[in-house]
Amino acid sequence: MTTTLSMPRAERTSTGSDFAELHRRINAAGLLERRPGYYAVRLGLVAAAYVTGWVAFVLIGASWWTLLVAVFLAIVFAQVALGAHDLAHRQVFRTNRPSARAGLVAGNLGIGMSYGYWMTKHTKHHANPNHDDLDPDVGPGVLVWSREAARGRGFLTRYQAFFFLPLLPLLGISLKRDSIQALRDGTVKQRRLEGALLAAHLVGYAAALLLVLTPLQALAFVVVHQALFGSYLGLTFAPNHKGMPHPDGTEDFLRKQVLTSRNVRGGWLVDAALGGLNHQIEHHLFPAMPTPHLRKAQPIVQAYCAELGVPYEITGLRDSYAQALRHLHDVGVDLRRRP
Repeated sequence: MTTTLSMPRAERTSTGSDFAELHRRINAAGLLERRPGYYAVRLGLVAAAYVTGWVAFVLIGASWWTLLVAVFLAIVFAQVALGAHDLAHRQVFRTNRPSARAGLVAGNLGIGMSYGYWMTKHTKHHANPNHDDLDPDVGPGVLVWSREAARGRGFLTRYQAFFFLPLLPLLGISLKRDSIQALRDGTVKQRRLEGALLAAHLVGYAAALLLVLTPLQALAFVVVHQALFGSYLGLTFAPNHKGMPHPDGTEDFLRKQVLTSRNVRGGWLVDAALGGLNHQIEHHLFPAMPTPHLRKAQPIVQAYCAELGVPYEITGLRDSYAQALRHLHDVGVDLRRRP
């Protein structure tokens, strides 16, 4: 059965007061204040890398060396996606209008993924992380994250842990497909604007490849670029919740966020590569907290959880992937027992 959460005994008289006290400590440390300088530099560097990649693509021209540009742009696209993530959480701007405008430019126009679709999906995830019925990130799909959902499934679910890495390269294409489907279904608020920006990205992307490269080179570029982009995104988000307990609805906000999340150890390079999402517990408790403050908040949150007797999961990057893969394999155990 899927592991569910239970309320630890060590809590205050009001479950809501636990988070209120933590919020007071974090706020007193100044960790909820905006960091406009940091985001100006970070987003500026990402934008410069984006332009540089496409300029290099044109200058190199019809050569197989452009596959190196595809690798570079896959990394840049993932960094654009992480920037759009921060914009969606209002870490960059305090109000919704500039956040949404920048998010549309980054998501729809920049990488061809609907900002509105992703924001709706991600908001549901934050509200109910790892909830079997309410979190779209653990809902049954190609991969299944609970034994209950695995019932009646076939070969893929039975051995899904072995298919996890091979399936990651398809994630980028899957998100683009889901974005288009969301526009068709009318579940995106600014349907016309988002559709126009998505179309501009797709037409521009296709035109650049077909005008500069030979058809075979263009196909190879798409495969390398999109496969690495999808893999990067998948490996960024996989360590955060996969294999962690699933809530049963009795938890207060603090416990629901802490017990379903996992932090990943690492220095500045891990922070940069994962966009700060390696501090997943702090991010889920304080979604609007600027990325550079997450590392500073970590010891405060960990110490407070120790006071309350709330388990705080932190591990290395490789072990986080191993835990996610073990969970995937465990989900299919009942299917493998069948003759």
